[in-house]
Amino acid sequence: MLYRARHTTLYRYAAPVSQCLSEVRLTPRALPWQTVLERSIETTPRAASLDERKDYYGNSVSLLSILERHDQFSTVATSLVRVDARPEMIEATPAWEQVREDVAAQRTAEAIDAVEFVFDSPYVTTGPELVAFAGGSFTAGRPLMAALSDMTHRIHHEFTYKPTTTTIDTPVLETLRTRRGVCQDFAHLMIGALRSMGLPARYVSGYLRSGADYQGAEASHAWVSAFIPEHGWMDFDPTNDVIPGTGHITLAWGRDYGDVAPVKGVALGGGKQVVEVEVRVDPVEG
Repeated sequence: MLYRARHTTLYRYAAPVSQCLSEVRLTPRALPWQTVLERSIETTPRAASLDERKDYYGNSVSLLSILERHDQFSTVATSLVRVDARPEMIEATPAWEQVREDVAAQRTAEAIDAVEFVFDSPYVTTGPELVAFAGGSFTAGRPLMAALSDMTHRIHHEFTYKPTTTTIDTPVLETLRTRRGVCQDFAHLMIGALRSMGLPARYVSGYLRSGADYQGAEASHAWVSAFIPEHGWMDFDPTNDVIPGTGHITLAWGRDYGDVAPVKGVALGGGKQVVEVEVRVDPVEG
């Protein structure tokens, strides 16, 4: 599939801003199944400087500085992306306990790289409540793939997708208690449950195809990537109970939302602000 993605972020300030610095992660990653053919970032007011770098996780980061007085600020990121079919779903995997032991012992180079995603991070904590929740899927001796698929299914069916009921700072345990939230909450919940079982899991940000029969389309989306020995990382979308395919575009990944926030920064002045976000991912005939 060939897509034209357009992500618009608009800040409206109650009072003028003299200058601001922004850090954005809005360029899709280059992956074996994903090719970025075009990309651009435009701002209003126009950026005085725009620098590019890769962060610790290999995500593309654009650093913007606005040095003129303004009362609103917009960032428009556009990209042309080809998304191919991913490798076929993995059938045979070790029991999840074996994977936990292998990661803890760091027996392979892959396990050494993955082990950092077992620990708590700013937005995702582990604990006994999450162990109890995970236990419904991770029964004794169950193959890892079967357990991951079951947890994805359970979150989709046991939790209610309900926008505006949570914020970025909503704790994982509150999501577990209220059984409602949005994609980022469900991703954090699944990551916390997996890490509580000693299994590596990371947060993935991206987009869904516009008009698709998915929850979370036409906005920034989030899902989970789990480590599977000898196969690497595999994605799971608990919000929609699917394994991401050609309808998902990957932007960035990290420990949790804080590592991959699409737009963040600081401003001098401004007072209260209102943020408006619009995302379109439309198929392109090619």
